[in-house]
Amino acid sequence: MSDPAELMHTRIVVIDDDDLVRDSMCVFLEDCGYNVVSAARARDGLKICKEDPPAVVLCDLRMPDMDGLQVLEVLTREQPGLPVIVVSGAGVMTDVVEALRLGASDYLVKPIADLEVLAHAIRSVIHKVSLEKENRQYRDELEAANIELEENLDLLRRDHEAGRQAQLQLLPEPLARFGDWEFSHAVLPSLYLSGDFLDYFEIDADHVGFYLADVSGHGAASAFVTMMLKSLINHPLRRFRSFGETVILDPAALLSYLNSEVLQANLGKYLTLFYGVLNIRTGHLKFANGGHYPRPLLTNGSKQQFLGGNSFPVGLFDWASYENEERRLEAKASLLLCSDGVLEIPNGSALAKDETLILSLTDSGVPGVNALLERATRLVQGAPIDDIALFLIRHL
Repeated sequence: MSDPAELMHTRIVVIDDDDLVRDSMCVFLEDCGYNVVSAARARDGLKICKEDPPAVVLCDLRMPDMDGLQVLEVLTREQPGLPVIVVSGAGVMTDVVEALRLGASDYLVKPIADLEVLAHAIRSVIHKVSLEKENRQYRDELEAANIELEENLDLLRRDHEAGRQAQLQLLPEPLARFGDWEFSHAVLPSLYLSGDFLDYFEIDADHVGFYLADVSGHGAASAFVTMMLKSLINHPLRRFRSFGETVILDPAALLSYLNSEVLQANLGKYLTLFYGVLNIRTGHLKFANGGHYPRPLLTNGSKQQFLGGNSFPVGLFDWASYENEERRLEAKASLLLCSDGVLEIPNGSALAKDETLILSLTDSGVPGVNALLERATRLVQGAPIDDIALFLIRHL
């Protein structure tokens, strides 16, 4: 910690009955930029700490009204986690051992020839407390993610119908607007639990993340992976919001993270996934394709192109790597993502096994997602063989 503004808010309490020593430490620490409060009596120091807990306490070992070990014992009991550095001229080894046993963060022997040693000790304990706090927050987030996952799994275990309903509840709102961009989706379900899943979510004021995934196979096992996927992606989203970690803004890095997590889960499943991050202010799109087919169709003015080249599915190979690609979406641009269920739609006397059917859905321009779904529904004879998921992003 070296930011002067931060140091001003870092409060240190110095408890020492030696006026000269106490004043010299206070002057030095104030020169370092800390907010310092001192007490000549142990009980006064305890009162100060109780009324307004500091970041660090410096405490002498030998004081007339109450010795430093007693002070340390009270602080450890009443304010656990508050770091205490014992600073004493009594350099007896038994005192050092007892102070550390009672929870002292450090032990310095007076006289301190170089006060920079004191400053270093303070920086070290503050850094340690900061790391411990971050680790606790990380564990809490991980526990929350595990609880979320367990709750999702419990819903799935009841029966397929309940699982299907739970799966649908995890989908985003059918229509959402972020700035001048509209995100919408529609699903024509098959009779089975689905391995298809999609989501879109605000990352920060400028960026929206989105993905469409297809887990190998059908049934409960594949549906389980879709629920796990949402929990897995929520984790880097939380890390970004809490600590500024940028994995959620880096599609290739996110796919690598998911690849590792799915392999470690050892579920015998893999998935194809297209993940993108759209800057809703500039129209800049960054994306990576993890083997998803059919590829998303970008319509920019009169030009249409499929996005994402050849790549590996997620959770299949531990050596798989992914690359980011970028495009700029112009005014009135649209991006259509489809699950592979559209390739099971009858097209004449055969099934449409390539991306030409997606182009045919947009022959007359790109209407709303429900109109696209109606076009697809007209081509389906009875219940679809596979879920058909359509996901449309367009500039208004």
